[in-house]
Amino acid sequence: MASKMKPAEGAMTLAEMKEFAGFSASTQRYVRRALDIGLEREDALERWGRDVVEAASIRAQARMYERLPELRALMPDDSDLDAIEPFMAPLVTVSAFDLGQGRLTSFSAYRFLYERLVGAEVRPWLPAAFCAAAALPHLHPDLRRKLLQSISEAAATASGWSNRQPAFFPQWVEKVEATALPN
Repeated sequence: MASKMKPAEGAMTLAEMKEFAGFSASTQRYVRRALDIGLEREDALERWGRDVVEAASIRAQARMYERLPELRALMPDDSDLDAIEPFMAPLVTVSAFDLGQGRLTSFSAYRFLYERLVGAEVRPWLPAAFCAAAALPHLHPDLRRKLLQSISEAAATASGWSNRQPAFFPQWVEKVEATALPN
């Protein structure tokens, strides 16, 4: 028996698809690549490595993403200051790597990726991690400005966050040749 998606779930999935479609092509490509690496979906080096520079970037990203299981396990349940440091330090470090790649050029693209890499439970921590990583000196000042200006006041000061897991996880889709339909 086929299970049906509830109308609200379908609407939320469609909203996630629309949000992803609004990102630039390079951001979409980076998100798909990051999800392949972080969720161990595909051989990212084979799929995404177009040249030696990109291959090196993919290897570095894979090394950085080795921290993701630990991040998921260390997710604080509340704002207990003792629980924040072991979680936020690696989250900011991984975030700084991704922002430094120059493909996540807004808070919404960053949030979209990290909700999928780490899980919905990370939402309360994303504004702080994003702002900390976006303010680090390894980024060009113009990129720092653009990133920090991309986070809305509503996102930075939200009083609560949804715990609904993302439903849409973009993947690589092979191109197929168009075939003529018979008359």
